[in-house]
Amino acid sequence: MFRRRHRGEVTRLFYAGDVHGSRVCWKKFVNAAAHYPADALVMGGDLTGKALVPIVREGDGSYSARVIGEQRVVRTAVELDQLQQAISTNGMYPLIVDPDEAQRLSEDAGRLDEAFERALLDELRLWVEFADERLASSGTRAYVIPGNDDPWSIDEVLAGGTSVVACDERVVEVGPHEMVSFGSSNRTPWETPRELDEDEIYTRLKRLTDHLENPERAIFNIHVPPWESGLDTAFEVDEELRYVTKGGRPHEVPTGSRAVRQVIEETQPALSLHGHIHESKGVTKIGRTVAINPGSDYGSGHLDGCLVHLAPERVVNQYLVSG
Repeated sequence: MFRRRHRGEVTRLFYAGDVHGSRVCWKKFVNAAAHYPADALVMGGDLTGKALVPIVREGDGSYSARVIGEQRVVRTAVELDQLQQAISTNGMYPLIVDPDEAQRLSEDAGRLDEAFERALLDELRLWVEFADERLASSGTRAYVIPGNDDPWSIDEVLAGGTSVVACDERVVEVGPHEMVSFGSSNRTPWETPRELDEDEIYTRLKRLTDHLENPERAIFNIHVPPWESGLDTAFEVDEELRYVTKGGRPHEVPTGSRAVRQVIEETQPALSLHGHIHESKGVTKIGRTVAINPGSDYGSGHLDGCLVHLAPERVVNQYLVSG
């Protein structure tokens, strides 16, 4: 359902990219519907965090954990809550365990992976429940896709939402606009779960865009940005995942998808939304298409996003926001 909250033919859309497990950023994303206000929310992938942090319940009643290289010890309930919040804000998952279980997790990679996935899915279920509850009476929907870093197991959780709409590799209606969504990326040095060769990206995207009735009104929600767009600039790494330097400085290179750029050039939608490359915040044009990457600063608890005002066949204006 889509309910207009303002006069005229302008759709207010709020877009956010990668949050990587940050509970704070997810709540800000959902609350953006009322804050701006927005007719629709769109999140473009890389929802889940990258690490599980065991918090060990010690025999003396204290709790200890290693967080981003720092050993932390807390002794009160308030301090424990603060520690868990700090872990969650940084896009990781706290798990309270006894010393024996902590030892087993450190020695058994399979056991650690299983615990990590359970924590990840439990957290995502809470997120979906929060969004469903907050958005139910507003008529606003949150259109969400996974990104290349997200495990396949999250798809079922997203599909269980009511106000959260799982729309990866689908065409859905957002007001008067058709929206094409695509979460997989081109190949990366990190060999993440959802990566494809360029020809496969093109084939899958073309299959979707061929179903568009009004391409000039369309919105693209594609996790990876287009090649050499200025939205895809990142530091080059070598085979050992070390930064490549030139002239004593890290070397910046385009890392986006050639197939995504080709499909944008051929289809010329009104708007194209991207994430994936956190440091490449910006707005550009590819032909008549306004392309946006709001960047990401999830580790600080700040949500980077973009509020877009869309007329039926063009972007009226856009505002990069952070908070």
